[in-house]
Amino acid sequence: MEDQADGRDDRAGDVELTSKDYYFDSYAHFGIHEEMLKDEVRTLSYRSSIYQNRHLFKDKVVLDVGCGTGILSMFAAKAGAKHVYGRDNRSSISSLEITLIKGKMEEVELPVDKVDIIISEWMGYFLLYESMLDTVLVARDKYLKPNGLIFPDKATIYLAAIEDVWDNVYGFDFSSIKSVALREPLVDTVDSKAIVTSSFAIKEIDINTAQKSDLTFSAPFKLTAIRDDYIHAFIAWFDITFSACHKPIRFSTGPHSKYTHWKQTVFYTTDSVTIKSGETVTGTLSCAPNKKNNRDLDIEISYEFSGEASSCSETCRYKM
Repeated sequence: MEDQADGRDDRAGDVELTSKDYYFDSYAHFGIHEEMLKDEVRTLSYRSSIYQNRHLFKDKVVLDVGCGTGILSMFAAKAGAKHVYGRDNRSSISSLEITLIKGKMEEVELPVDKVDIIISEWMGYFLLYESMLDTVLVARDKYLKPNGLIFPDKATIYLAAIEDVWDNVYGFDFSSIKSVALREPLVDTVDSKAIVTSSFAIKEIDINTAQKSDLTFSAPFKLTAIRDDYIHAFIAWFDITFSACHKPIRFSTGPHSKYTHWKQTVFYTTDSVTIKSGETVTGTLSCAPNKKNNRDLDIEISYEFSGEASSCSETCRYKM
């Protein structure tokens, strides 16, 4: 089978690479895996969810979807799993306790009919950008035993509003950067002090029951100002829960929490909102996989505001 991950092919010079090709190619390079391994919030949360629940993993068959470096597979094996099958688009490797299988989940056949547990680090920016959740759902439906466990199994996307001025940065006009961000969301680390409103859970996903159609959604939101300030953008992040654990383990990628490589996603608006404490912004966020490449996202935010100092109504469309 052709190695989709590194994209090398004798015909490569004659083929125009798509963004999907670049996705697989990027994960063939060590740098991105190094960044994820050094993300302590991510890696230690997975390790804790496995090591603190050895009774769930002992003598069980585990499937690691998108195993990458194999670190989650090694955690599961050390926790006492009978055997771990890791699926990735990279090379195949086999050991006494771990078998890594090359190929797409939709195409490969495991040497077992069913597995007891699925583990996967499938999340992308804004939770769903370049995410492998589709693949996890395929693995769940094809291989997970009835009442089998998924690590992690819950995810929630949150939205809030922030103040972020670009037209006067140390006396210089950086508004051109904002004009680019009006079309494409910015993935960046946001200071929690920039948050102007309450947060709102716009999407909850239970991976035990979710369907592919659930990943296209439209959700209303209501944000309440926590102080007198200005709104220049919306910010999104996600929380992850391992609820199958004896004691649930959670981590957040939000601005109030410790840094993760997922950072936060910023959606700049054309209009600036002057808002007073207690006033509310209402709206709807819609998200759908791009029709040409389902690893990209088409996101639309429509919002309305009517306050003492200003009022506005706007629809912003973004390509991520």
